[in-house]
Amino acid sequence: MKFDFEYEVKKNDEGLLIKELLKRGGVSAKLIQKIRHSDGSVFRNGKPAILIDKVNAEDLVQVKYPEGKSNFDPEPIPIDAVYEDDSFLAINKQPGVVIYPTKGQPNHTLANGIMKYMLDRGDTYKIRFINRLDMNTSGLILVGKNPHVQNHFITQGKQGGISKIYRAIVCGIIDEDEGVIDLPIGKDEDNIKRIVTEDGSPSVTEYKVLERFEEGDGYSYVELNLITGRTHQIRVHMSHKGHPVAGDQLYGGARPMLIDRQALHAVKLTFSHPISGKKLNLEAPIPADMENMLKKLRNNEN
Repeated sequence: MKFDFEYEVKKNDEGLLIKELLKRGGVSAKLIQKIRHSDGSVFRNGKPAILIDKVNAEDLVQVKYPEGKSNFDPEPIPIDAVYEDDSFLAINKQPGVVIYPTKGQPNHTLANGIMKYMLDRGDTYKIRFINRLDMNTSGLILVGKNPHVQNHFITQGKQGGISKIYRAIVCGIIDEDEGVIDLPIGKDEDNIKRIVTEDGSPSVTEYKVLERFEEGDGYSYVELNLITGRTHQIRVHMSHKGHPVAGDQLYGGARPMLIDRQALHAVKLTFSHPISGKKLNLEAPIPADMENMLKKLRNNEN
C-alpha cells in the first residue's frame, strides 16, 4: 500500500495524538474528518491505529487518504507530462484546450485527456487543478492527486510561496526595460471580460522586456511575474498599458498574420514540494507557434 503521509515520531512529539501530528503536517481539518470515517487508513508501526492514539518516540505513523476519483470521459488528448509523482502531475498544456468541462463544452477538455492518461497507467485519483490557464494560453498546469496536496498548494500560493513566470509577445514597443503594473481588476458588465477598475481586486504584475522588434507595427517580447493571480490578469494589465498580447482578440491584440491565438505561455513554476518540502523549478519550453512568430520578427518578416 502506498501511503500519503509517513512520519517517524521525534522525541518532542511524544504523547501527541496522531491527529495532532497530521495537523502539524499541514493536513486540513476537513481531510482529518474524512480519514476518521475511513476504515483501515491509519497505521502505527505497521498495525492499524486510530486518530486519537498517542504516539511514542521513533513510532512510524502512516496514513492513506480516502480515495477520490473523477468520472470524466477518457479521451486521447495529448498530455505532455513535465513532472509526476504520487502527489501531483505537472503538464505542459497545448493552446486551444479548455481545462475543465462546462455546460458549453462537456468534452474534449484537458480533464478528459488526463482521465485517459491516468487510466492508461492504472492510476485512480480525483483530478484537482491547482492553477488554471485560459483556453488559448499554453504552459504549465499542476494537478493534485489528493486533497492534502491540493490544500498545501492553495496555502503555499496564498503565502506567496509559488512563483509563476510567463512569456508573452505584446503589441507595440515598451520603452522601459522593466516595471510593475499595480492596478485592481474586476469584471466588466458583460461578465466575460475583465477590466481595470477602482473597486476591483488588488492585482500586481511585474514585467521585463527581453527583446524589441521595431519593424512594422512593433512588438515586444516580455517575461512576466504574476504576484497575484486574477482571471485574465496579464491580458488585462498589458492591454490597459497599451500593449495587448499579440493575437488576443478579446483585449485588442488580434494580428492573425503572425499568430492565431494570444501569444502567452506559462513558462516556469517554482514552489516547495507539498510532501518533501524540496524546492522544485519546473519549466515548459516556448511552443512552436510563438517560436515561429519570434523567428519571423527577428527576420523582419511581419
